[in-house]
Amino acid sequence: MTLIVQKYGGTSVGSIERIKAVAEKVAKLHRTGAKVVVAVSAMSGETNRLIELAKGLSEQPNLREMDVLVATGEQVTIALLCIALESIGIQARSYTGSQVRILTDNAHGKARIREIDGHRIHTDLDAGRVVVVAGFQGADEQGNITTLGRGGSDTTAVALAAALKADECQIYTDVDGVYTTDPRVEPKARRLDKITFEEMLEMASQGSKILQIRSVEFAGKYNVPLRVLSSFEEGAGTLITFEEDVQMENPLISGIAFNRDEAKLTIRGIPDQPGVAYKVIGAISAANIEVDVIVQNVARDNSASMTFTVHRNDLKRSAEILKQTAADLGALEVTTDERIAKISIVGVGMRSHAGVAAQMFEALASEGINIQLITTSEIKITVVIEERYLELAVRTLHSAFDLEQTGVQEV
Repeated sequence: MTLIVQKYGGTSVGSIERIKAVAEKVAKLHRTGAKVVVAVSAMSGETNRLIELAKGLSEQPNLREMDVLVATGEQVTIALLCIALESIGIQARSYTGSQVRILTDNAHGKARIREIDGHRIHTDLDAGRVVVVAGFQGADEQGNITTLGRGGSDTTAVALAAALKADECQIYTDVDGVYTTDPRVEPKARRLDKITFEEMLEMASQGSKILQIRSVEFAGKYNVPLRVLSSFEEGAGTLITFEEDVQMENPLISGIAFNRDEAKLTIRGIPDQPGVAYKVIGAISAANIEVDVIVQNVARDNSASMTFTVHRNDLKRSAEILKQTAADLGALEVTTDERIAKISIVGVGMRSHAGVAAQMFEALASEGINIQLITTSEIKITVVIEERYLELAVRTLHSAFDLEQTGVQEV
């Protein structure tokens, strides 16, 4: 019997009417004879509302208590969805993360899943019930409620699919698949019928908001077939698969990802000697701040400068730490810039094609867009530019690589 895990995001369950619509969609699949497990997010806006309540009491609320608070959003949704399913004749049972026993570490606010006990879920499925699980949450060894970070419901769904050995994990959202870029920026963007795990991982890490990066990592690691679909319209969506499963030669570039939430920091006049890079980046990492693009240069006088990017929300804290590091190292200055954006072209086709970087740089130069930083991987080229040029850069590159013409063939 087919076992399908479905995930519905906040907009998909954002009102009673939408929860009813989700219930009908789940019921339709269940009536085909499939076993169905559903992971859901909190109703749209609910998590933000809860966070604001906490901030009304404290600028830095206790992280354990914050997890207890925000986890209630998903608890509301699982109960409502089960009530909706029962009302149309479908037996259903809801579970919080701790009831399923989604075991995590104790890093409140960004916990990682260690294991999932699927026994209770299988028992319910064998009894003919739909199982509805709260996304985004679990519990540590001591039974403390933990949350997985923003977008964690995607990770919950994929982890459940892996643990239960599901035939497919379907991520329902407010878009009908993965596009070559954000259609709100480039109306000519095309929906991809297939994309590789590698490409989706790069797209997610570089700013694509379709899937949370950890969910893609999970799916690739455990070989979980993953499909992105729309909650609001019918369609095949986008299948995320392994490269060798794609039945045609990969296009040169599959998509363009971008991120506006970047900030840049530069430290100048540091000694050019072993260990300095660790002192600079290590101090930032020790504060649990993720560093992205890193570039180091050495001047003729044997002094060095280092530039790196962080999430814009981490800029203030990063600058404070970097200024202390600069004082310790005798650096000349520290500068910051939050008016930047990151844009990436992604495609496994880069492996077998030369000149991709040159084509990208030429296209940007033709529009007078200056590149501040560059980083590459085997299937990705990322540049940092001024934020005001972001949308122009996206449209320019989309056209330069013929993405409105190029797409993977139908599944």
